[in-house]
Amino acid sequence: MKTQWIVIANAASARIFLRDNAAASLVPVAAFSHDRSRLHASELGASNGGQAADNDPGPKRFEPRIDVRHKEHRRFAKEIAQRLDAGLNAGEYGSLTLLASNPFLGELKSQLSDAVIQRIETTLNKDLSHVGIAELERRISGSWSAVP
Repeated sequence: MKTQWIVIANAASARIFLRDNAAASLVPVAAFSHDRSRLHASELGASNGGQAADNDPGPKRFEPRIDVRHKEHRRFAKEIAQRLDAGLNAGEYGSLTLLASNPFLGELKSQLSDAVIQRIETTLNKDLSHVGIAELERRISGSWSAVP
C-alpha cells in the first residue's frame, strides 16, 4: 500500500491524516479551521451577485447570484486543495481518501487539481469532523477499508 492521506472535512473544519499501511495508526498531518463558514450570511456581508455586467457592450446581462456562505465554502475548499497539491508535489502521499459532508465534498472535489483527483481511491459523503482519532481508527479499519 502506498502512503495514504485521509481527509476528514466539512465546510468549517478539516483534518488530514497519514497512514503508511492498512494496519498503521493514523498520524495527524494538518488541521484547518474556517470560522467564517460558521457565520450567518448577514454577518458575512452582502452578496454582489445579481448585478448587471457593465463590460458587455451588447444587451445587459446579469451575473448569477452566489450566496456569500457558498463563497466562504469555496474559499475553504481551495485552501484544503492547495495543501493537497503541495503534499502531492512533495511526494508526501500516493493515494487519497476524502470523507466530507454533503455538499462540501462536491465543493472540495471541484477545487482539486487533475493530479490530486487521480490519486483519489475512496470518497465518502459523511461528516466525521466531530469524531475523535480513536473512533476514526476504528471506523477506518472496519467498513471503509473495503469501500472502492
